[in-house]
Amino acid sequence: MASRLQAESWTEELNCAICLEFFTDPVSLDCGHNFCRSCVAGSWEKQEKNSCPVCRKVTVERNLQVNGALAKMVEKAREFSLDPTQTAVKRQYEKHREDQKLFCEDDKKLICSICRDAIEHRGHSFLPIDEAAEIYKDQVKSSIASLTQRKETALQTEAKQREKISQVKEQVKSVQTHVTAKFAKLHQSLTDREQRVMGDLRQREEEILKRMKTNLREVQGKLESVEQELSELQTQIGKDALTFLQEESAANRRVSDEGFDLSVCEAELPVAKYQWPLKNTVWREIIDSVSPGTRLPFSP
Repeated sequence: MASRLQAESWTEELNCAICLEFFTDPVSLDCGHNFCRSCVAGSWEKQEKNSCPVCRKVTVERNLQVNGALAKMVEKAREFSLDPTQTAVKRQYEKHREDQKLFCEDDKKLICSICRDAIEHRGHSFLPIDEAAEIYKDQVKSSIASLTQRKETALQTEAKQREKISQVKEQVKSVQTHVTAKFAKLHQSLTDREQRVMGDLRQREEEILKRMKTNLREVQGKLESVEQELSELQTQIGKDALTFLQEESAANRRVSDEGFDLSVCEAELPVAKYQWPLKNTVWREIIDSVSPGTRLPFSP
């Protein structure tokens, strides 16, 4: 007898207070009471506020926590094939010891025939348990169908969004390849232009410096001649009068400016050629390097 009572007490904990059957997908509310997910969802469909069918505590959000431990216990109970009649005790209202055969639509709870006549249920509407269960099951089925449709819509939208993400990634990859190739071409064009300009600059430098150095050697040659002649005259003027007159009259020296034309080579580097005009040239080459009519992959 004790073993039977223990089994009954144990299985009571595995029954949903709404459908009075073993829990299916059990969930816990914030108040701690457990229900089948579909049962509590169906109960809430008719309520303006989401309240616990047992203690009536209002839940601000539909916070349904999966009760995994309870689900495992139900699985074990089903494995042992417990006699369903053992759970019938749940149908009795402990206070009146009467079977709970009615469902109060106003309070959303199971009651016995004695409770129906109580003051707290006066004026309320009642349904037989089986009939009430069918009504709520139909509501749950409707909710399941609605949620199934929502799930399908969500899956389709998810697939489309993933496709768009993939398209954008591929587009970005294509644009990156295009931009890299274009800039590589521009870099090469600028490098070639730089080498040509630097070559022209070196050639112009050689030409200018060649003329300047030639003129410098001519000036240095005349300077040496002047310095040599100046030194000779300074030595001559230091001699005694007799020797000076004898040598000077014989040499008959005369300083002449003939053939002593000196000038500075004014050849200058055309700096302006390598500044603003160069900018225009480079920009023209950059523009020309882009083929007319070429569009980037993202161009409209």
